[in-house]
Amino acid sequence: MNEAETRAELIDPKLKACGLGVVEGSKILREYNITAGKIQTGGVRAKKLTADYVLVYKGIKLAVVEAKSDDLGVGEGVAQAKQYAEKLKLETTYSTNGKEIYSIYMKTGAEGLVANYLTPEELWDKTFPKEKGAAAELVEAWREKFSAIPFEDKSGTWQLRYYQEIAVRNTIEAIANGKERILLTLATGTGKTAIAFQIAWKLFQTRWNLKRDGSRRPRILFLADRNILADQAYNSFSAFPEDALVRIKPSEIKKKGNVPTNGSIFFTIFQTFMSGKDKEGKPVPYFGEYPSDYFDFIIIDECHRGGANDEGNWRGILEYFSPAVQLGLTATPKRKDNVDTYKYFGEPVYVYSLKEGINDGFLTPFKVKRIKTKLDDYIYTSDDQIIEGEIEEGRLYNEPDFNKIIEIKAREAKRVQIYMDDANQKEKAIIFCATQDHAAAVRDLVNQYKTSTDPNYCVRVTANDGEIGEQFLREFQDNEKTIPTILTTSQKLSTGVDARNIRNIVLMRPVNSMIEFKQIVGLGTRLFDGKEFFTIYDYVDAFHHFADPEWDGEPIDPEPEGEPKQPKPPCKVCNQTPCVCPPVQKEPCEICGELNCSCNRRQKIKIKLRDGKEREIQSMMSTSFWSADGKPISSEEFLNNLFGVLPNLFKSEEELRTL
Repeated sequence: MNEAETRAELIDPKLKACGLGVVEGSKILREYNITAGKIQTGGVRAKKLTADYVLVYKGIKLAVVEAKSDDLGVGEGVAQAKQYAEKLKLETTYSTNGKEIYSIYMKTGAEGLVANYLTPEELWDKTFPKEKGAAAELVEAWREKFSAIPFEDKSGTWQLRYYQEIAVRNTIEAIANGKERILLTLATGTGKTAIAFQIAWKLFQTRWNLKRDGSRRPRILFLADRNILADQAYNSFSAFPEDALVRIKPSEIKKKGNVPTNGSIFFTIFQTFMSGKDKEGKPVPYFGEYPSDYFDFIIIDECHRGGANDEGNWRGILEYFSPAVQLGLTATPKRKDNVDTYKYFGEPVYVYSLKEGINDGFLTPFKVKRIKTKLDDYIYTSDDQIIEGEIEEGRLYNEPDFNKIIEIKAREAKRVQIYMDDANQKEKAIIFCATQDHAAAVRDLVNQYKTSTDPNYCVRVTANDGEIGEQFLREFQDNEKTIPTILTTSQKLSTGVDARNIRNIVLMRPVNSMIEFKQIVGLGTRLFDGKEFFTIYDYVDAFHHFADPEWDGEPIDPEPEGEPKQPKPPCKVCNQTPCVCPPVQKEPCEICGELNCSCNRRQKIKIKLRDGKEREIQSMMSTSFWSADGKPISSEEFLNNLFGVLPNLFKSEEELRTL
């Protein structure tokens, strides 16, 4: 018999005889697509990972069955059975040819021939061993309540990806087990907000709360550090009843005279919670108006950026609401510059990397165009004109100095011209600039070189642009709109912007943090119809980050426990522990780009090159191709990745371009 006949005549009846797909609450998923298949040119994808059978009970996937024809030995499916179970994080998996069943228990490595499949109840008990005691019974009760709530699928139009389902499952299991601090680490663009929504959905529908008695619906707080992230989350939670959602804004608090309490799911930013003053003008943070146990569950978006930092003022909010179960969402594996996050939340309950996302076909691959010019650095010569400021004669000004300490307009004009001449001007792009002033200058240069007739072809979106910048960003994110086509920014858009049709990311400022670099790259990885890859235009040698071991490498080893920390003394200003003073500036100044703002300390040097010198600026562009794990590959390998097997019609990128 062939495989289809073997399934119908031998495997299906055996599964049925073991109660699989028959017992109430039991279901069999056939031909279950685990991955989407890596993206290749022309919208074609590599082969998907597809499991023949996935065994489900009480809403939870428990085992995989890999089927082979009865003409083949049962061992032929073992490797695939293990691969699928590893991908789906399942403990039990089977290979069968209809005549024999080979069982593998991934947790212990035990494997061998068995007479039957485990029944649904046996699979459940094997995955979740029963323990004695009231606490264990409560865990089991909540596990079953959570699993009984199906994922919200937007009337069948949307389905969780396998890794999103695992992230939700592991988080819910941690909550059922009474874990108070939980961390999820997933690459930018993989849908962390969608995961947070599904977790909140299950908590809301089961009436879970800190008392774990089902007496009322939970009060959930979504906490971000940028309004755009809070707004995106608020819109993503639209399946909840309208009266359940509350967007906390300072203007509304001032207008009503108190913080809102008439809802179930609240969205705000750290800065809003840290603002607020009493009648005498002294700082009295708004978050203190809520009882410390008001929220049952708190979701901290991009938690590595301050909320869990030992020295961060925002940490005070999390400590104030310490009774709540707190879930941190981050895109960054454990590194030296975010170790506080992992110390606060503990090790993540699930990790999904950029490399996995690209290889699975859920994120878009990329290539890098490295651009070098003769004016990447500069030494003043007397034939150039000093328009403003005081030059240091003999000093070599390097990339980090440009547009902060020294400005040469002709240099920026050349860089913009190179990009506009090489790129498809109809493709959406984000250009990262050194400062807000630099972003304005680059915007103007792009609009001078554009072929479009629309005055808003390129716009700036920075902190200084306020509501009009937010409106430009919303229009840029709208895939139905083509204007604006290019955004210039400095710090504001380095993470969290859900714009799926970004085709080009242009780096015109140094990116010194691996965390920020991965998030910027992540902006381009989101899927969109017809988007086969995106391009990074690198003027600042940021490509060196790919060679860094931290690029999708293994997390750093945990540091050995030292002496216990002494409790911090009360703040000298507010006399409270933790400090509730308004937050100090934690991100680089939007104008000068420095952590310690230097805007008032020195005047920027402005240089005009001698006549004709800008025409002498030469440039060189080299295109390099990178695999998902940050390793350089040849153009042929890149084309093979895009096309599968390189067609006989052409042998190289150059021939393809000619054709």
